[in-house]
Amino acid sequence: MHPAFSVIFLTTLIGVGQGMFLALFTGQSYAAAQFLPAQDSSGFYAAGSLIALSFLVSGLLASFFHLGHPERAWRAAAMWRTSWLSREVIVLPIVMLFVFVYGAMHFMGWDAVIATTGTGVTFHASLLAGALGSLAVFLLFLCTAMIYASIRFLQEWSSPLTVINYLLLGTASGFTLATAFSHEAAPDLTPFYGTWAIIITVAAFISRSASLIRNSQLKYKSTLRSAIGVRHSQIVQMAQGAMGGSYNTREYFHGKKAMFLQSVKWIFMALVFVAPVLLLMAGMQNNNIIVLTGAFVVQYTGLLLERWLFFAQARHPQNIYYQTV
Repeated sequence: MHPAFSVIFLTTLIGVGQGMFLALFTGQSYAAAQFLPAQDSSGFYAAGSLIALSFLVSGLLASFFHLGHPERAWRAAAMWRTSWLSREVIVLPIVMLFVFVYGAMHFMGWDAVIATTGTGVTFHASLLAGALGSLAVFLLFLCTAMIYASIRFLQEWSSPLTVINYLLLGTASGFTLATAFSHEAAPDLTPFYGTWAIIITVAAFISRSASLIRNSQLKYKSTLRSAIGVRHSQIVQMAQGAMGGSYNTREYFHGKKAMFLQSVKWIFMALVFVAPVLLLMAGMQNNNIIVLTGAFVVQYTGLLLERWLFFAQARHPQNIYYQTV
C-alpha cells in the first residue's frame, strides 16, 4: 500500500495522547492506593492532561489532510453500525472530552471524595472520570486498529497482532513522554513511569517482532494465475496495458525497493525499542531531563517509520496484476 503521511501522523499522535492519559490515570490510581506519593492536582495532572489533549487534537487535525472534502468530515460517522472508521470518528471526540474533563477537575479543584475504605484509601471524583476515560481510550485503540485488522484480503494486517501492536506502541510512547514530564512536574514518579515505559516497550518489541515474522512467512491466497484467470504454470507480465502510471499504481503501491523496506525495518526497530530503553535507563540513573526527553523524541521518530512500514508492507491483491508500468 501507499502510506499516507496524514494517517501516519494521525495514528502516532493520538497514540501518544492515549498513552499519556493512561499514564496519568495509572499514577493517580497508585497514589490513591498509597503505593505512590500524592501529587499536586492543579500542577501535575492538569498539565499532563493538557499535553495529552494537545496530541489528540494534533492527530485529529492531521486527519483532515487525508480528506478530499474536509467540510464533509461529519459524514464519516454515519456508518457506525458497520464501519470501524466511523466508530473511531465517534470515539476520538469522546476520549478528548474525558481528557478535558479529567484535567479540568484537577485544575479547578472539583475533586470531591466519593468513597473511603477502612484502610484509609480515598476515591476521588477524578478517579471515576479517569476510569471512564481509560475505557474510552482502550476502545479508541480497538477502533483504530480494527480499521486495518478487519480487512481480510490484506493478510499483513488481518491479525490480532495489529490490535495488540497499536495498543502497546501507543501506550509505550505515552509512558515514555510521561517519564520526561514527571521529571519536572513530579520527580517522585519518574522511576515509576520510566520502569513501566521500559516494560511496555519490551512487550511491544515482542509483539511487533512476532508480526514481522508472521508477515515474512505469509502464503498469499491470490496469485498471478488467479488474478487473470489463466492456469498456465509460467506467466510473465510485460506491461500493465497503459503507457504510464495510474491511480492503481499510485495509491496501492509504495514504489520502493525491497532493500529500502529492509532498511526502514531495522532502523525503526532500533529507534522504537532499543534506543528508548537505553536512554530511559541512562536518564533515570543520571537524573537527566535531556536524556529522558531524547528517549521520547527518538521513540516517536521511530514510530513514524514503523507506521510507514506498516502501511507499505501490506500487499494489495491488485498489485498482482499491476506489476509493471
